[in-house]
Amino acid sequence: MSEAAFDVLRGYLAARGQFSDGDFAIVRGVVQFRNLSAGEFLQRGGEVPRYAAFVASGCLRNYVIDAKGKEHIVQFAAETWWLSDNVSMMTKTPSQYFVDAVEDTTVLLLEPAGHAMLLDRVRGYAAAFQTGVQKHAAAKDQRIVSSLTASAEDRYLEFMKTYGSIAQRVPQFMLASYLGVSPETLSRIRKHLSQQR
Repeated sequence: MSEAAFDVLRGYLAARGQFSDGDFAIVRGVVQFRNLSAGEFLQRGGEVPRYAAFVASGCLRNYVIDAKGKEHIVQFAAETWWLSDNVSMMTKTPSQYFVDAVEDTTVLLLEPAGHAMLLDRVRGYAAAFQTGVQKHAAAKDQRIVSSLTASAEDRYLEFMKTYGSIAQRVPQFMLASYLGVSPETLSRIRKHLSQQR
């Protein structure tokens, strides 16, 4: 396993809970290291997911494909983000989500059994997991409200404010998909905002 990748996970966990060296040894024993090239799939829709993924470096995208073949990006996950389809993993049913690498990406993978063991044996992990779940739920709720009530320009501005570093790393068509607009609309929004400066 890459020491650098595990150090990212170690830092993430240490910032969210109390861990001993023994705790980190247990965590290290259950995560798996994997490199993904840009465009490589971690998961395809229709598969039963086997892992939650922690992004040590790079960026993943999580998306669905509608009946017309159009992609709809649900989430980007850059460094120190977790990405998983917990419902599909728990129920062992096929996921509707595709997950691939936007750029060369290093992930640490955690199977459900390993996750359950960490929750049971490593108190700091349980605390860090709870904090992460709460933050993810809040972000998801905000995204739903924004998609229902905010204009396309306001959604773009909120994305730039919250995830500006990701916006510089993903192609415009992906950002447009995430925002629920066409690439042409996103270009118009950017042009309009640049003229206001």
